Amino acid sequence: MTQTKSITEQPPMVLRTRPALEMDDEQLFEFCRINREWRIERNAEGELEVMVPTGGETGNRNIKIAGRLDAWTERDGAGVAFDSSTGFILPNGAMRSPDASWVKRERLANLTSEQKQRFLPLCPDFVIELRSPSDPLAPIEAKMREYIENGSRLGWLLDPEERRAHIYRPDEQTRVLDKPERISGDPVLPGFVLDLQPIWEPGF
Repeated sequence: MTQTKSITEQPPMVLRTRPALEMDDEQLFEFCRINREWRIERNAEGELEVMVPTGGETGNRNIKIAGRLDAWTERDGAGVAFDSSTGFILPNGAMRSPDASWVKRERLANLTSEQKQRFLPLCPDFVIELRSPSDPLAPIEAKMREYIENGSRLGWLLDPEERRAHIYRPDEQTRVLDKPERISGDPVLPGFVLDLQPIWEPGF
């Protein structure tokens, strides 16, 4: 018997605070710190976007992606990997928390110790966003374009439900790969290859 998944898209809840409340980056950090049960981002217009928690399959996929990126990062040594709880203040003022990301060490060396303890004031060189079954596709595509426009050199949007990988690079059209078995981070992440079979099939 074929099982059909019933998926209800749940876009982020948007909290509009301006002009009644203006939060600078430090106040936003404290707001997120005291509301740890929420996953909060800020868009370029200053609106807060509150995401729903992920389900088990998405959580399992997330940890596999972050683990493989971190293992490659340790071997390569040229950068630092970050998980989905890390916030980045982009040049356009948005605060984003990609599902996995990577930044060259030379860029992080310019940050103070205090800056490293807060949302990092830069856009990652490489980002991964994983679409969960409840995520509408269009907002994630817009977020990927935002990363590229703000300085990312490579972005992957992974869509397990459709088994597609969307590849984003500066000054290039988005490439959509249908049912790829693996994808390569070359030349931005030389030698990093992500096996997608464990991502397409969570294994529990």
